Amino acid sequence: MSNNQSQNTVFLPEGSKRERGKDAQRMNIMVAKAVSNAVKSTLGPRGMDKMLVDEMGTVTISNDGATILKEMAIEHPIGKMLVELAKNQDDEVGDGTTSAVVIAGGLVSKAENLLDENIHPSIIIKGYKMASEKAVEYFNEISEKVTIEDKQLLLDIAKTSMTGKAAENSSILSGIVVDGILKISKSNKEIEREQIKIEQKIGGNLSETKLIDGIVLDKEIVHSEMPKNIKNAKILLVSSALEVKEPETEAKIQITSPDQLQAFIDQEEQTLKTMVDRIQATGATLVLCQKGIDDLAQHYLAKAGITAIRRVRQTDIERLAKATGAKIVNRLKNVTTKDLGTAELVYSKKIAGDDMLFIEGCPNPGYVTILLRGTSEQVLAETDRTLTDAIGAVISTIKSGKFVAAGGSSEIEVALRLKNFAKGVGGREQLAIEAFAEVLEIIPKTLAESAGLDAIDTIVSLRSKHQDPVNKGFGVDVVNGTIADMKKKKIIEPISVKTQAVTSSTEVAEMILRIDDIIAGQANKPKGMPMGMPGGMDMGDM
Repeated sequence: MSNNQSQNTVFLPEGSKRERGKDAQRMNIMVAKAVSNAVKSTLGPRGMDKMLVDEMGTVTISNDGATILKEMAIEHPIGKMLVELAKNQDDEVGDGTTSAVVIAGGLVSKAENLLDENIHPSIIIKGYKMASEKAVEYFNEISEKVTIEDKQLLLDIAKTSMTGKAAENSSILSGIVVDGILKISKSNKEIEREQIKIEQKIGGNLSETKLIDGIVLDKEIVHSEMPKNIKNAKILLVSSALEVKEPETEAKIQITSPDQLQAFIDQEEQTLKTMVDRIQATGATLVLCQKGIDDLAQHYLAKAGITAIRRVRQTDIERLAKATGAKIVNRLKNVTTKDLGTAELVYSKKIAGDDMLFIEGCPNPGYVTILLRGTSEQVLAETDRTLTDAIGAVISTIKSGKFVAAGGSSEIEVALRLKNFAKGVGGREQLAIEAFAEVLEIIPKTLAESAGLDAIDTIVSLRSKHQDPVNKGFGVDVVNGTIADMKKKKIIEPISVKTQAVTSSTEVAEMILRIDDIIAGQANKPKGMPMGMPGGMDMGDM
């Protein structure tokens, strides 16, 4: 077989598409840049929102990078990697999702220029790795310490996280976030985001949002005769239904006389009465059921003076079990007094015309609820995301114990140090490290653009300021359209937001640069390729 014949050997299914070498790299880089540019304009206090409408007509208006990318339903594999990057950033530190995606897009974009200069991807990857490790080191060097006792600093971090989002005008929310976390910290060494529940209720406005020292359920009591106010409640958590169990296989019951029908009905009633008797025997005064409660069971519970709530979410049942000390019961046959939890006060209250159940004074007080009010579903949803980001930012600050100045000031400082480091490295890796430093400057550049400033003039001014170590806190004051000392203006962020964004985005960029061959079958050809790439699709298809 000749050389030419061996090169044309077909080993892929008919209709498969293959991109190799630089073509494959260019395609992946184009997708990464397109996804990055899609969220870039949301960065900072003057960042713009995106309106996303799904095929069902559901509208999402958001400024949050992770939410935007998730709702865009990107199908291209490289796009999905950036969605995962945003999700990972959100899960780990709760904020900085847009920054992480913008940095990843910048890294692959700069790599494209280096590839054009015939620098091998492995050299670029090596340089990026060195730069990433050094950047984390430099962020740590310029950071300052913070503890849980520094309430004012934690408030500043919460406010910075919220700035530019739906809740920025409601400074009361940052106080609620910090107060909630401080309440949890009094009884827990480890603080987790799951310990703060956000319960949305449409109506009123953001200023009516309250912090509840306990757990709130958006559920009404199942029977009007049941007590609405319970002191020193004894709580039973049931994961199964309080109903007569249906047979698992299809069954046919043949009734030939009215007496048989009556006996059948009586047996059902007796089964439900036995269930309620077992609950009553434990001394329970409140039953929270994950599934349904039969109408007759509701009647018997009401007669016994026991309050009941049905169809409680599993996450709420688990949270209540930890807070009240109750065990989650699946079989009522085995229920005992030991399975009950307690709470000092349980009461039902009408909020915006609907009943809600408040459970306060739990024996394990490390659980709080933010009762969020707002004028529309979109406002509530976006404020919920904003609060979640702020909670994540404050908790990650407490865990890391360090913060840095925001407004692009820390990125400029680290970029300058990386450029000095690159001079001592030499070789082609030096070019990759310098490119990495330029990518970090995208953050202050984007902030300057959103403030209506000239991006190049702003970067030059900031570089000049940062030559003096005294000015290492200088960044872009987006609100006033100038450069200023961000630390003095109390615009600060947790260090983990910066280090996580740098580390994760570098890993994603490295993975993209390692790909030099794309083999796609006809059924699973990557969709949503940017315009000008094979497939002829644009960002609208993502």
